[in-house]
Amino acid sequence: MKFDLDAIYIENACRETSLARRVIARAASVAPVSFVADGRIAALPPTGVADSFAAGKRRMVIMRRRSPFLMACPAGSAKFACCGYLVLTLASNCPMDCSYCFLQEYVADNPGFQVYANYEDAFTEIDTLSASAPGRHFRIGTGELADSLAMDSLTGLSIELVNFFAARENLTLEFKTKTDEIENLLTIDPRGGVLVSWTLSPRRVFEACEHRTASPSERITAARRVLDAGYRVAFHLDPMIAYPGAERDYIELMDELFSTIPPAKTSFISMGGLRMTPALRAAARRRFPTDAMLLGEDLLAEDGRYRTFAPMRIRLYKVLADKFKTAGTEIPSYLCMENSSVHERVFGTTAAHPAAAGERLATR
Repeated sequence: MKFDLDAIYIENACRETSLARRVIARAASVAPVSFVADGRIAALPPTGVADSFAAGKRRMVIMRRRSPFLMACPAGSAKFACCGYLVLTLASNCPMDCSYCFLQEYVADNPGFQVYANYEDAFTEIDTLSASAPGRHFRIGTGELADSLAMDSLTGLSIELVNFFAARENLTLEFKTKTDEIENLLTIDPRGGVLVSWTLSPRRVFEACEHRTASPSERITAARRVLDAGYRVAFHLDPMIAYPGAERDYIELMDELFSTIPPAKTSFISMGGLRMTPALRAAARRRFPTDAMLLGEDLLAEDGRYRTFAPMRIRLYKVLADKFKTAGTEIPSYLCMENSSVHERVFGTTAAHPAAAGERLATR
């Protein structure tokens, strides 16, 4: 186990599920296990603590998901040049604690680290979607509301997911992570159907913001290991933070990446600037008052989020886009939660339709 837990709660109705049995078998050295009637109660913010969000995420709650598992990416919108990503919500919240993380606002009212025991229902939803669109190739990821691999040594979900997607040629699964928890992945053959992606930041951002995550070098090393094991790999530079010296630091990060992962073996790289709703900005600055990375020049944009001053973030995007062009081979890349005009200014081309972008990024 790479992360500490204070307690594990299992909903009574989930006691005999395969997920609960795995967690119980492995939990002896991790945290005490209790059974509760309703996991939603156990996931509520604890009382009597200074930081209820941080304390809440140290509780794992094994429970039934009561809503659909599959949804469009929350970052998707007609306002943005989107990538056609679909989200598979198998868990909520994260044992890591990045200062800029949107979950501080999004799950503030239920911060318990929830893992859904009825995940087999998700497989039915995916097969239904796939059957409804023959000939389409879908990229489906689990890393939106929770890190895809954090706690995988305890839950073992990755093994079932890899086996499910490996058997379906029109689906690509994306695990998105900031960990190096890849041991389960190395035990199975993905048969080309699984992509593992890492969010990468320069060391200065990692040290200031990305608490309890693997270091950038550890993430890159893990990426090389899964690449050698037959997985596709990709990377997310998101959020990119414009600070003095950022251009140099991001270029050095890419030099380290390309010295370990050949550009020709990189499925794609996404970029996105730091953006925060007013509520998230307030929560982040309250919880991390000494983090200078949260205090840059920003403006309230039309979408209701504070964003880095546009010329600063576009310049940073363009420096990286030029780096990708000179990498010796074309690296597919896109911007997350930026409109089409920003895409055109950075890449000099019109953004693809979300469905077409999704097909391009998903194809094996």
